[in-house]
Amino acid sequence: MTERAPGGVDVRLVAARLKERLYATITMISVVLGLVGSGHVDVPGAVATVGTASVSLWLAALVADQQAHRVAHGALASGRELREMLFISSPLLLSAVGPLLLIGASALGVMGLETALVTAGWVNVAGLFAWGCVGGLRMGGGRIYAVLAGGIDAAIGTAVAVVKAAAGH
Repeated sequence: MTERAPGGVDVRLVAARLKERLYATITMISVVLGLVGSGHVDVPGAVATVGTASVSLWLAALVADQQAHRVAHGALASGRELREMLFISSPLLLSAVGPLLLIGASALGVMGLETALVTAGWVNVAGLFAWGCVGGLRMGGGRIYAVLAGGIDAAIGTAVAVVKAAAGH
């Protein structure tokens, strides 16, 4: 029997979608860090970079999923399987929403662009922390364990993002 999450969605799909969300969050941290570190970015360039990174990740995931499906099943994914691929990969597009909103706030003069990008990075780090806490609580370790798990997830995610940004990815 398939385990179901709240809302009746297959737990396997929820886990795969969360994995993509965490990967996209780490990648977006590296993108905004790279923009901050470049020193020459303007609002249109930041929008283009964040948008392109998000769409490129999403398309790469879909191509990889379709290729894997073709190899494993001898046919293109369609119907339910294609909908599952789109459901799982959609956080790769959603990862750009927060940074784009903050860049938009910068364009409106609410804050400087560098402040918007740094804020986007910290918001994503907070997201990693929150997901780590949720995981810690779901494992039944209590609040202290949840905060520890959140801190570790945020630290590891940030370290990976810094390395990716430093390497120019």
